[in-house]
Amino acid sequence: MARVSFTGNLQRHLACPPAEAGGATVAAVLHAVFQGNPRLRSYVLDDQGRLRRHVNVFVNDRAVGDRRGLSDPVGDDDEVFVIQALSGG
Repeated sequence: MARVSFTGNLQRHLACPPAEAGGATVAAVLHAVFQGNPRLRSYVLDDQGRLRRHVNVFVNDRAVGDRRGLSDPVGDDDEVFVIQALSGG
């Protein structure tokens, strides 16, 4: 199973400790995590199931390419990082 970690910025708003989740794609892995933590979904995805504008997801050291469908592949030994990007001046 892939290991999923969340940035400290998200953890300030709700508990989201690292988790182990199975799935062949980023969408499937995140769905498995959201099953155990449903409130987390709205912090990561918009109402159409796409990544929120200021959220990035990396599989190992690679940013996901499919921000809409989250179809990027995930292997059992991969690490998925969900990062809330900061913006402003």
